[in-house]
Amino acid sequence: MIFNSITFLIFFFLFFNLYWLINNRAGINLRNTFIVLASYLFYGWWDWRFLSLIVLSSIVDYVIGWQLGKVERPRSRKYLLGLSLLVNLGVLGFFKYFNFFVASFQDLLSVFSLTVSLPVLQIILPVGISFYTFQTLSYTIDIYRRQIKPERNVFAFFAFVSFFPQLVAGPIERASQLLPQFLSKKQFDYHQSISGLRLILWGLFKKVVIADNFGVLADQCLAVEHTVSGVTTLVGTLFFALQIYADFSGYSDMAIGLARLLGFQLRKNFLTPYFSGSFTEFWRRGHISLSTWFRDYVYIPLGGSRVGDFQIYRNIFLTFVLSGLWHGAKVTFLIWGALHGVFLMIEKKIGRFLPRPIGVPLVFIMVVLLWLPFRAEQVTHLWRLTQSIFDFKNYSLGNVEQFIYAFSITRFMTLLFVFVGFWWLESRFGKNDFSEWISGRRTVFRVSIYYILLLLILFLGNFSVKPSFIYFQF
Repeated sequence: MIFNSITFLIFFFLFFNLYWLINNRAGINLRNTFIVLASYLFYGWWDWRFLSLIVLSSIVDYVIGWQLGKVERPRSRKYLLGLSLLVNLGVLGFFKYFNFFVASFQDLLSVFSLTVSLPVLQIILPVGISFYTFQTLSYTIDIYRRQIKPERNVFAFFAFVSFFPQLVAGPIERASQLLPQFLSKKQFDYHQSISGLRLILWGLFKKVVIADNFGVLADQCLAVEHTVSGVTTLVGTLFFALQIYADFSGYSDMAIGLARLLGFQLRKNFLTPYFSGSFTEFWRRGHISLSTWFRDYVYIPLGGSRVGDFQIYRNIFLTFVLSGLWHGAKVTFLIWGALHGVFLMIEKKIGRFLPRPIGVPLVFIMVVLLWLPFRAEQVTHLWRLTQSIFDFKNYSLGNVEQFIYAFSITRFMTLLFVFVGFWWLESRFGKNDFSEWISGRRTVFRVSIYYILLLLILFLGNFSVKPSFIYFQF
């Protein structure tokens, strides 16, 4: 069940009305129980068998958190934390990385002329497993660090883990920020609800108009079976950069908006990262919940910036390699993470940044190019695409024109015009989201934007593609 589907619209309409009825007439435990059951229905709609993983993670971390609140011996506390890490990362590792590590081990042995046949399992990756695993892990780690106290209310904790607006693709919330919100009765807030509806509208526009249209073109330009030229690769990578940003930030906007309709506040996950003047700024403004998670639970524990230069560079590099691995069990993701780590190390070494009029377009170009390993199907595909960029004798618009005409030249030109308007609006946001930015505008301007977005969704939205979000696979 996904946000831009009729099924979800019906589900949320029914849930919204029952939720506020229960909230207003019953206690918070019954309301939280209803949230948990509805969230399980939402998740189980994809495959009910994987509900057991969410339940297991919830039970394990609830019990371990409760025990951490009682145990004082340092060694016992380490054992409890280790158990939480073992269970959560063990489940994540099995479903997401088992075949990857088996294949990597076989490749390593082949270097020494050793041939070993190891079992490869046909494992289906549970949707959103990386997101809720990291969310529950941060809970036990924060209790271990004595930064928060364990939550005794089991209904609130299970609702915190399974809250459906951000269950399968974030934002990855911290217990200190989200969990207390399940412990109080909600009051329907008209202004917050309007803010939520604005974000849902903006997110839906980004998903079906920008992401799903440019995604079709990106898939055609970068398909494995096609003969590519340098122009096709560069244009396809740009299309993918626009697709993945609009897709994921659109999901985050809708998730935050849905939560606001229910009286919950989720953290901002994107602050127009493509307008960053450095890689450091890019990671402070893009996928914020993940980058801050790796900062707090990987980079800083490794020593952060409080150690010598070599250790600092090592910490940056390892953090981003692990970030790449988090995205998926492919070498191309590791390459993507490693390259980001290298550019951040260079920035750290230089110690100064270019003026924004130069830095913003330069960083944008570099970030777009670095999406190439992220998008490539495998290393051989990445190598072929990279080679095409440097094959200057083979620079031709032929393939691009062919794909655009197949897509519809009229639709493409309209999409470009719409994209320019979208890009201009995003450039005005700064550190605000769409709702915050537009709330201070005149009524006529606000209403006009709302109607324009609705019309664009209806007439330019791509509803013919499979309506999935890219980050569901992570």
